[in-house]
Amino acid sequence: MKIYEELVARGLIAQVTDEEEIKELVNNGKAIFYIGFDPTADSLHVGHFMALSLMKRLQMAGNKPIVLLGGGTGLIGDPSGRTDMRSMLTPEEIQHNIDCFKKQMERFIEFGEDKAIMVNNADWLAKLNYIEMLRDVGPHFSVNNMLRAECYKQRMEKGLSFLELNYMIMQSYDFYYLFQNYGCNMQFGGDDQWSNMLGGTELIRRKLGKNAYAMTITLLLNSEGNKMGKTAKGAVWLDPNKTSPFEFFQYWRNVSDDDVLKCIRMLTFLPLEQIDAMDHWEGSQLNEAKEILAYELTKLVHGEEEARKAQTTSHALFAVGTDDANMPTTEIKREQLTDGGIGIIDLLVACGLSASKSEARRLVQQGGVHINNTKVASIEHNITLEELKNSVKIRKGKKTYHKALLK
Repeated sequence: MKIYEELVARGLIAQVTDEEEIKELVNNGKAIFYIGFDPTADSLHVGHFMALSLMKRLQMAGNKPIVLLGGGTGLIGDPSGRTDMRSMLTPEEIQHNIDCFKKQMERFIEFGEDKAIMVNNADWLAKLNYIEMLRDVGPHFSVNNMLRAECYKQRMEKGLSFLELNYMIMQSYDFYYLFQNYGCNMQFGGDDQWSNMLGGTELIRRKLGKNAYAMTITLLLNSEGNKMGKTAKGAVWLDPNKTSPFEFFQYWRNVSDDDVLKCIRMLTFLPLEQIDAMDHWEGSQLNEAKEILAYELTKLVHGEEEARKAQTTSHALFAVGTDDANMPTTEIKREQLTDGGIGIIDLLVACGLSASKSEARRLVQQGGVHINNTKVASIEHNITLEELKNSVKIRKGKKTYHKALLK
């Protein structure tokens, strides 16, 4: 099976501009393709994982990836999929985030001569003359068409700024620039980027009279239609200092029965024949599938040794609930204590086990919280200073473990 057919079989392709041409390019290792990453945080997250995995698959098939870091577009902010305007970042914050991205990407993609390259769109966008840009690029974009684009619809309801309206033009210009200077013939991205990507192919056609291609990756949604990769603490990060390998492992170990096989197919590099054999798994076999998913993805992101540690800790916790060597830990400061202790509601929020106090109350009232293997019976439960000195082990539900100790 060739790479394009494998991507289809794994359910990774959402939309393509010219299927036969794209198939010909990627199957014969002739695609020079780019995926853009705007540095809006100091770590990549699970949402980026799909793109990184796709780049790795295509590079293994002989195609050449271009990682585009959005040092320029990051100053504007992508409105796609948002109902509010992104916070404005300083150039210094963006550079710091770019440096963090580079380190993480090297785990997935092989950079070097005749291999993958990494570029920063600030290198050309920052040099553009505004009047020249308006005259040179502006006539090729219809505002009416832009406002019909999916990426702007949600923002229109609350007010789309002129700043954000320019994002599509900047992303389109990126493709145009990469086409001319790096021979880039394809752009890949998330399905929510379709309108922006079409803007790029159309700009190349209008300006140069040549064809370029676009393909979107299926968004990773759970069975309820929500984006995967979020917890009560926020995004599931690829940085081990923000989401520990154990937490990362547990996130995938706890996916729903309805989602596990889809995730294995889309995210792991296991052979399709092996995955096809799992299609009819049910009951306890699905727990085995979750173990496979969690181990394979943790190995990809954090390495085999960390994957083994996370798996060992997980087994020990589920078996007897005693091994806390690699358990996620929150240090509680003395100033967070009141009258020599901290209430269970405040502790759950401080540890990121609940997004709010009201959610924490519901968890306790429903009997879903244990401290040191004893069920918490009251929302007034208090953890003392002495207990925190020795560390306390918190269990939320049946599968989420956390440790809290005094700093």
